[in-house]
Amino acid sequence: MDFLPLFCQLQHKPVLIVGGGEVAVRKARLLLDAKARVTINAPHLEHQLMSWAEQGLLTVCAADFHPELLDGKWLVIAATDNPEVNHQIFSEASLRQTFCNVVDSPAHCSAIMPAIIDRSPLMVAISSAGAAPVLSRQLREKIEAMLPQHLGQLATLAGRLRERVKLIPDKLARRHFWERLFRHERLARQLARGQQQAAEESINALLNEPQQSKGCVTLVGAGPGDAGLLTLNGLQQLQQADVVVYDRLVSDDVLSLIRRDAEQIFVGKEAGRHCVPQQAINQLLLDQARQGKQVVRLKGGDPFIFGRGGEELETLAEAGIPFSVVPGITAASGCAAYSGIPLTHRDHAQRVQFITGHDKEGNIAQEWSALAAPRQTLVFYMGLAHAGRIQDELQTHGLPGHTPVALVEQGTHLQQRVVRGELQQLAQLATQVGSPSLIIIGSVVTLADKLDWYGEANTLAGM
Repeated sequence: MDFLPLFCQLQHKPVLIVGGGEVAVRKARLLLDAKARVTINAPHLEHQLMSWAEQGLLTVCAADFHPELLDGKWLVIAATDNPEVNHQIFSEASLRQTFCNVVDSPAHCSAIMPAIIDRSPLMVAISSAGAAPVLSRQLREKIEAMLPQHLGQLATLAGRLRERVKLIPDKLARRHFWERLFRHERLARQLARGQQQAAEESINALLNEPQQSKGCVTLVGAGPGDAGLLTLNGLQQLQQADVVVYDRLVSDDVLSLIRRDAEQIFVGKEAGRHCVPQQAINQLLLDQARQGKQVVRLKGGDPFIFGRGGEELETLAEAGIPFSVVPGITAASGCAAYSGIPLTHRDHAQRVQFITGHDKEGNIAQEWSALAAPRQTLVFYMGLAHAGRIQDELQTHGLPGHTPVALVEQGTHLQQRVVRGELQQLAQLATQVGSPSLIIIGSVVTLADKLDWYGEANTLAGM
């Protein structure tokens, strides 16, 4: 982090702008909006600066820069067209421990002026630490279009309600009240239309609702790793959760999207080693929900495809705990797509089968004749430990040894690695990758030669 984002209270605080051109005008306008006491130091000033001075909105020092002007200032902006003067201003400000912004010179800045979206008192600031100001402005334009104008009114309203909401004794209930308030669509429409009386009635009705927190669980699929594959609904649930119970296969990038003050509980499981038994996970979800919390059970991939999501929801249903499900992109779909392997293709496969490497008792699939049928794609989850048997059984039941295979390690991550070969090499290929890895078998694997858009596959010689 090059610069710490910080909102400063500059009301009635003395600040200095050195320079009298168009840039100085832009900076002065922002500082005047912040109600700072602005002094402009420049021999010659733009007309707008003179106009503000005549109105008594700012003070003018029509002379060359001298260091004494920095005394007592909270912030200085160097906006001259002379790099030597700007550097002198920065040096003198540093000696006085005064924040300094040198326009168009990030190396000589102790403070950055961000691109701003103003919905006062709600403010959004975007900065690239001076590296890409045009990009910051473009992002500001996009966010500006997304945020309705009434958000400032809503924030002001929330400030007036704080004391009344503090009377709600339960901490979780208070937070859930605020969430309902900010998601209240009718109230938003009333504020946007200026219907203040109707808005007050909506608020009173919301305050008079029973505020007892009622717990629930949302089962969320995190996708195979790339945080960009998390669904919008999944992101919203992570932002609203009081507690998130997550697995080993949930990527750090996805975890970083969880609301900062939410409790995070790791219950990671991997083949042959369970950190937390399944029954204990089920009980944990029950206990957290019974405390009135909004619980997210975050699982890699899709929780209903070899994710034991159904088992966990059965426990909740039997206990009468409300729940919902947000599907995720399953590993087969994500890893295949990021490897340039379409799971179906009219010239190669009219069917795809997802197979778990082991069932509840640790056994592998038994219907080998059906799995060895032609013109289909097989995807084995958690199959590395049984790669040798998969190879032998499929060949024994008629699938040719030269059938293409791919093993996708860390699929959709930046560290993704794809190892390709033939079915008769599967056991040996499995020793070249680590967990988690997915095994894809079928002639569609050859299409990666043309369609591998994400990164070159590590293909064995002779393929």
